Amino acid sequence: MGGVFSKIIAGEIPSYKIYEDENCYAFLDINPNAVGHTLCVTKKEVNKIFELSEKDYSLLMQFSRKVALAIGEAIPCKRVGMSVIGLEVPHVHVHLIPLQAMEDATFQKKVSLTPEELKTTAVKIQDCL
Repeated sequence: MGGVFSKIIAGEIPSYKIYEDENCYAFLDINPNAVGHTLCVTKKEVNKIFELSEKDYSLLMQFSRKVALAIGEAIPCKRVGMSVIGLEVPHVHVHLIPLQAMEDATFQKKVSLTPEELKTTAVKIQDCL
């Protein structure tokens, strides 16, 4: 049985999908640090980022860059930050977070969004891809 991210990728758990290709899947974090906080995950269920092959690591970074550029265009922010921590879910994932201040990257401050706000945010980012 796959983990939570594999279930999201397979459509078994709903998500606010931003984008996907044959190797990666991007969706909004439902407990975001900021509006537009997006997770980019590998479709291969690998626990730690440095356990990825060089090719898969490069593909994830290229994918994340593409999504980050769209987030930066869609969401007013000073910059889009990237964080790879990986303790909360044992499946490689990159957090892309629109930043106004350093506290937006600390995972201590969260914003609450309605399902409609999440859907609208996803569409805004999708439109920039």
